[in-house]
Amino acid sequence: MKSINKILNICSTLPKNTRLISTTSSNLNADDGWLSKLLVRRIEPTKESHSRMLSDKEIVYALHTHNIRPDSVDKYLKNYKTSVEFVESRKADLGCELVGSWTVSVGDMDQALHLWRYVGGFEKIDKAKILFKENPDYRALEKERGNFVRSRHLQYLLAFSFWPNGEPRQPNNIYEIRSYSLKPGTMIEWGNNWARGLTYRRSQNEAFAGYFSQIGRLYNVHHIWCYKNLQARRETRESTWRNPGWDECVAYTVPLIREMHCRILEPTEFSPTQ
Repeated sequence: MKSINKILNICSTLPKNTRLISTTSSNLNADDGWLSKLLVRRIEPTKESHSRMLSDKEIVYALHTHNIRPDSVDKYLKNYKTSVEFVESRKADLGCELVGSWTVSVGDMDQALHLWRYVGGFEKIDKAKILFKENPDYRALEKERGNFVRSRHLQYLLAFSFWPNGEPRQPNNIYEIRSYSLKPGTMIEWGNNWARGLTYRRSQNEAFAGYFSQIGRLYNVHHIWCYKNLQARRETRESTWRNPGWDECVAYTVPLIREMHCRILEPTEFSPTQ
């Protein structure tokens, strides 16, 4: 009966739309087996899109991932810095701003990530694309940049409403982007569990921002964390496991993941967040 009460108490704390996942535990005895049959995946029907339930669709983020030629990193960064200055000089017309710009120091080497925020949603993105295309100076920068990269990838993202919104940090920090490929249909369950799980990750102010994909690779989630250094990352992550409840968040979300990887990032000199 104690095991049953424990599980019922856990269930009572979950948000209304949380899916309940099948689970087993060494603490459940044979008499409790019937209860595990109740813990099945279920989500209430809704007339709202998942993105509307999880985010503000009037703000869209563009995550540009560039794989740079190893012998052209410095030239590439100089070119991109000029591009950022171009956008900033026309911020009122373009409606976008740079949130963060990083190079990868652990993970996919010779790679740069640039995160842009568009206030006004896809309408602003459509207008910005026209302005970029019509401006010969910007087109020249893009053409030059093509000599320095091996491949590029773009995703349009929405921000999870329960994450911090990526406000600039003061020097000096490293960042970690943890990217997850989820099973289709599990985004609401992911959001519900992380809305609670994030409360266990606030002690060191390490949470920077969290996003999920709208266009590009779908059912992708990106969590961005900020640490002083790798040792601080290790200490912060180890201390999190001592918080009661964090293990439950991990147990509930791991079955939703198809693939995951992390990269350690260092801010570029022109990144708003350091």
